[in-house]
Amino acid sequence: MTIENIVEIADLAFSYPTREIFKRVNLAIPRGQVVGIMGGSGSGKSTLLRLIGGQLHPSRGVCKVMGQDVHKLGHEQLYELRRKIGMQFQQNGLFTDMSVFDNLAFPMREKTKLPESLIHDLVLLKLNAVGLRGAADLMPSELSGGMTRRVGLARAIALDPALIMYDEPFAGLDPISCNVVGNLIRKLNDALGVTSIVVSYDAQEALKIVDYVYFLADGMIAAQGATEAVKVSTDPFVHQFIRGQPDGPVPFHYPAGSYADDMDIGVRAR
Repeated sequence: MTIENIVEIADLAFSYPTREIFKRVNLAIPRGQVVGIMGGSGSGKSTLLRLIGGQLHPSRGVCKVMGQDVHKLGHEQLYELRRKIGMQFQQNGLFTDMSVFDNLAFPMREKTKLPESLIHDLVLLKLNAVGLRGAADLMPSELSGGMTRRVGLARAIALDPALIMYDEPFAGLDPISCNVVGNLIRKLNDALGVTSIVVSYDAQEALKIVDYVYFLADGMIAAQGATEAVKVSTDPFVHQFIRGQPDGPVPFHYPAGSYADDMDIGVRAR
């Protein structure tokens, strides 16, 4: 039986020791789609990916991936599930003392029993898919920002996962590199028949490639919708976020007490 939604999250709550991140989150990631998770800095986008991957445990709620309740899995079961998930990290996460080739070969060597001859061919295949077969022998320090991101993308698809998660894939890239990476995410998703979750605060780039988008704010899903509907939405939060406007439901200032009181405390402290 094919599971329609590859990820299902219901009534999810999570807090760090000093801060509540999620009050109640409900969402579903349909199989075969590219789904965006957007929100301002600190809204919990990367935390959500860690919960999906089982690195963090919720204080309440359920997170199912491929039909399995992630946080009820034993160590071996979780390890097996993670083999079906590819991850592109926000800071790329490449091993700096390994070549591009060995960075891609690493998960194959660690998680499979494939012979080196087959690993060699698979690595070159994945690199070719992102246009970097000629960079196989380079070190990460020799790559540009855009190239590094593409190597991270190639490593994310190294084990032919069913689900790929991208954590801020456009951060720090120039417009050309953003366009290249975005097109690769879309094309690889469709060509490989996988499902992709794209976490980003860059609404302009993300909305070019996603099918559906969830907006996180105040510990909940503040808005959601198909891409074309979101682009013309009159919802105040969505309107402010995708246009990058300073005034709206999302405040510029972090919550604080009275400015006058803080100034008075400083004077009295002297």
